[in-house]
Amino acid sequence: MGFLIGVILVGMLLAGIYQIPSVKFDMEWRIDAAVGIVRGWIFPGELLPTPSGATVITTPPTSVPSPTPDETQSISSPTPVPTLIPLPESVMLPSPKWEKQDWNNCGPATLAIALHFYGWEGDQFEISDLLKPDRGDKNVNVEELVYFVRNRAGWLEADSRVGGTIEILKRFLALGYPVVVEKGYVIESDGPDDGWAGHYMLLTGYDDSHQIFIGQDSFIGPDREITYTDLNDGWKAFNYVFMYVYPVADPAPLGSILGPDLDVDVNRERALERAQREIELDPEDEFARFNLGTNLLYFERYSKAANAYDKALTLGLPWRFTRYQFGPYIAYFHSGRTDDVIALAEVTLQRTAKAEEALLWRGWAHYRLGDVGAAIEDFRAALKVNPNYLDAQYALEYLGVGF
Repeated sequence: MGFLIGVILVGMLLAGIYQIPSVKFDMEWRIDAAVGIVRGWIFPGELLPTPSGATVITTPPTSVPSPTPDETQSISSPTPVPTLIPLPESVMLPSPKWEKQDWNNCGPATLAIALHFYGWEGDQFEISDLLKPDRGDKNVNVEELVYFVRNRAGWLEADSRVGGTIEILKRFLALGYPVVVEKGYVIESDGPDDGWAGHYMLLTGYDDSHQIFIGQDSFIGPDREITYTDLNDGWKAFNYVFMYVYPVADPAPLGSILGPDLDVDVNRERALERAQREIELDPEDEFARFNLGTNLLYFERYSKAANAYDKALTLGLPWRFTRYQFGPYIAYFHSGRTDDVIALAEVTLQRTAKAEEALLWRGWAHYRLGDVGAAIEDFRAALKVNPNYLDAQYALEYLGVGF
């Protein structure tokens, strides 16, 4: 009995010490990392599973037809743009104040570095407090980063596009605007956390003679070199997405930088066509297949998007992939494949427990199946991870229940 009381008292003491802010900040990430390792041992595997309802396309179609009016909104013709000026051989913008990223915080840290370029005086924690209050939340997407700039740094404007090219990145840099990219890389580890992962980087320069960009990497360090080839290879996994920031009072000449990609719908159509060209070159390219699905999803072509995602998953996607990108949930849900939504979300949550997007879409799947109680539980769990998650707030409001 005395031993048991002693154990309880020690536990209470440790719990009390853990509540000290400095101790909690230092220990929280270590506990999260340890839990992730244990989950990796319990749920091993390098790849996501193929959905049970998959209809696998064995050969690529010869071409992707242009969206018809019943498949998407009309696509407007791009506004005529000025003739593109020649690019200098190299550009090196001033390196902004660099920040070492906190645990799971490369998105907020990279955005903070980008905003420092324009004189912003905040830090990554000001951004993560809004976008990912829980340090165990392992993802912030580009749309959330844009949201922060527009709502918390209103003297700056931000936007993003997909289907980026090396030339477009260089054009932003040549006109004085650093640009954020999201790309894949490989974690080298002897434990279950090794393998592919996603990462943000701010580009601040380039040099054609050496075929390199200069990037501000919140994990590795400032002024890091990355070759055009390595960036492009890692960038493909995220549909070649990029984000740019500029002062509202000094708007960037976006027409001369983006060309036809200035029009968002045209940009998506061009990205869709690019994914198809890459599939024609290599039918076994899982990232090109996934990008095809994501661009079809933009045009609400849900069944075709689901088929593309099926093929990508069949070819093999890294287990972290649905930590960062959520298109399969949406495509499967709108294609009536509710069981596949739940199965994919649960596989994701096995290794990434604090994935609010997986919780959200599993909740909607439960709702469609008539299990309102499970749906509410998932929506509230998503809000526990991120109390500022507007989609989960809407879901609970839709069901007429409190947060």
